[in-house]
Amino acid sequence: MSDWLPTELHAPAVLVTVARVEGSVPREPGARMLVDARGFRGTIGGGHLEHRALEMARAMLGQGVRHAHIERFPLGPKLGQCCGGIAWLAFEFADAEQLTLLNARRREDTWRVVCVGWAASPPTRSTDGSSAENSSLAERVGGRPAHPTTALFDGSGRQLAGGDAPAFDRTAGTHIFQDADHRLWLLDAVLAPRAHLMLFGAGHVGAAIVRALAELPCRVTWIDEREDLFPAAVPANVTVEATDTPETLVEKAAPGTSFLVMTHSHALDLRLTHAILSRPGAGDWFGLIGSSTKRRQFEHRLRERGIDDARLDTMVCPIGLPGIEGKAPAVIAASVAAQLLTVWEACARHSEVSTEFN
Repeated sequence: MSDWLPTELHAPAVLVTVARVEGSVPREPGARMLVDARGFRGTIGGGHLEHRALEMARAMLGQGVRHAHIERFPLGPKLGQCCGGIAWLAFEFADAEQLTLLNARRREDTWRVVCVGWAASPPTRSTDGSSAENSSLAERVGGRPAHPTTALFDGSGRQLAGGDAPAFDRTAGTHIFQDADHRLWLLDAVLAPRAHLMLFGAGHVGAAIVRALAELPCRVTWIDEREDLFPAAVPANVTVEATDTPETLVEKAAPGTSFLVMTHSHALDLRLTHAILSRPGAGDWFGLIGSSTKRRQFEHRLRERGIDDARLDTMVCPIGLPGIEGKAPAVIAASVAAQLLTVWEACARHSEVSTEFN
């Protein structure tokens, strides 16, 4: 999520990043918070950890401390949080030019590489030959401030901005690593949302779903032939498509796309449903607004058009979580947004498992 990322930086600020975690902690590596003298954007999980991080970030601003560094926070004994884990936070002065570039690349993957200090000694080795870096990082951070080196790279490894940086592993997500000179680096994966929803229909329910998804980690393509129905401003994660041939967009959609169909026309709903269920391969999720009666009618007509029962079984209709019966647009939107999150998080977990075994 990019709620921490401003469209423009108007005052000096400190970027706080969850660099690594151990055990139970409020947020995952890569969670960020941008702090200035008057407020902050984003969150690293709230509670005492966030309160202490805000104090430290504002102290950096007040003292003019320019070097990046890592702080270790045992949440139980040090901060009194019941999570009980350990969080390593990176503190760095925000680079306005790099933030502007990151804002322009919200839909593209970017890797930030930041020097955050020096190790006091090389990582030790355990008896089995593995590195003991995980347990001794905090003790090995030297007293010298880190050289203010930051750099940005795109998904192909091409450098976009910043100074010299060592080679890094883009498959490991946000983490801390050490180079040959014993310098410590934060590799921060600022990734575009993987989930993509194609939402057909700009009526009341469609608009409510767009609002419900505005702050969630996804991209939305919002489609309708009636251009005048789209609001003048849409959330940053939404792209509007006004077209008379929405089936073409279905055909061109990438594998794994999620589809929601809720247009003003049952005939158009049927055409779109046929186009979606006719797509080759698997991995898509498809929801159709309507009742059980509408589902039965569509199943009958789609069988006549050659869609088999296995494909029909993948169609979600009615949409939303079981047990939520309200018909108000906002209620439907909340239910559908929660349903989509369960689908997208399951897909993300499956992708992580697949990566581990490949």
